[in-house]
Amino acid sequence: MLSRIVGIYRASFQGLPRQIWILAGIALVNRAGTMVFPFLSLYFTQRQGLDVVVAGRIISLYGVGAIVGAWVGGALTDRIGAMRTQQISLFLSGIGFLSFLAIDELVPMAIGGFILGAVVESFRPANMAAVSQASTPLQQPRAFGLLRMAVNIGMGIGPAVGGLLALYGYHWLFIIDATTCWIAALLLVFAIRGERRPERPTEDASPVRSPLNDGPFLALLSIVFLVAMLFFQVFTVLPLYLSRDLGFREDHVGLVLGMNALLIVLFEMPLTAWGATKERVLVTAGGAALIGLGLAMTPWFASVSWIYITVVVWTFGEMLCLPMFNAIIAGRADPAAVGRYMGMYTIAFSIAFVVAPSLGAAVYARQGAGTLWLACGAVGVVATAGCLALRRYLAPR
Repeated sequence: MLSRIVGIYRASFQGLPRQIWILAGIALVNRAGTMVFPFLSLYFTQRQGLDVVVAGRIISLYGVGAIVGAWVGGALTDRIGAMRTQQISLFLSGIGFLSFLAIDELVPMAIGGFILGAVVESFRPANMAAVSQASTPLQQPRAFGLLRMAVNIGMGIGPAVGGLLALYGYHWLFIIDATTCWIAALLLVFAIRGERRPERPTEDASPVRSPLNDGPFLALLSIVFLVAMLFFQVFTVLPLYLSRDLGFREDHVGLVLGMNALLIVLFEMPLTAWGATKERVLVTAGGAALIGLGLAMTPWFASVSWIYITVVVWTFGEMLCLPMFNAIIAGRADPAAVGRYMGMYTIAFSIAFVVAPSLGAAVYARQGAGTLWLACGAVGVVATAGCLALRRYLAPR
């Protein structure tokens, strides 16, 4: 049995280019320091003494900045290259995290959240474009799966360690996050040597298709938005629910989020390799259904074991859904526009990040946790139906 599992993993990783491994290693280092984001809602409410709804609105301003950053990051990727765009984002992000420590008033906090969102999230489209450019279409699902696995190893380390550090002071979260951003920026030097430059159309070539003129792609983004709305409840409202309703300490909240990352590390690559042999849109539909189901199950029982069961359900949905979103979009993008396509994909997440924290926090505060998690189940049903409706329009070109 063990040899069979090892064989599955070996087949999942086999043949991926060296540059993909470098990018994955950089993502691991960067995300291992991602300690601020999962604890922002607790930082604002417990450290800064803000109301839950106000905290949700400030986090939403981070999402507004992320929209700007995603567009700029995508455009820069197509102009100066994915690696250099990532370096700029990581360097400025480190400065942003340290600067945020000096802010303790509401208006500067809101402005700082916007700016931080812009510089941090400009990294994502460049990162995904780099993976797309360094892999063949057949390799892309596994390449994105490897990248996500590295990210989630880091995310497993980050929240778990961050939860312990928060007991001694939230300022340590910002310091560690800034440090890992700068380390990752330095490591990118090794990946720049092998960077593939964005392809430019010649005068005789057909015009590059803009993502704004790609109808099926724009329709897919609406589904990405719905899935992201669900995903962000995990990192904004779920920690509040676990802390306030179930009495979890910060370190226990970190372990729950770390469970999500551990499952991804163990199962995502084999699951992605399996999904790559299936119809990608159907795989995303199944993933969206599981995400909605897992969140809807959250309030059924109040035991610790039940919370971990729900994490398993929505994590398997995440593993099915998100790598396939990346692969579908990478397969539709013209080579000279891959940065803009990934930028639009990131914008869909960023818009969800604007809406999800404030809307989720408001529903949780005014209607209760049961209503919020039931609504998440309904959104999952809509996202699943949307995937099925777009099935014939999103076949590989």
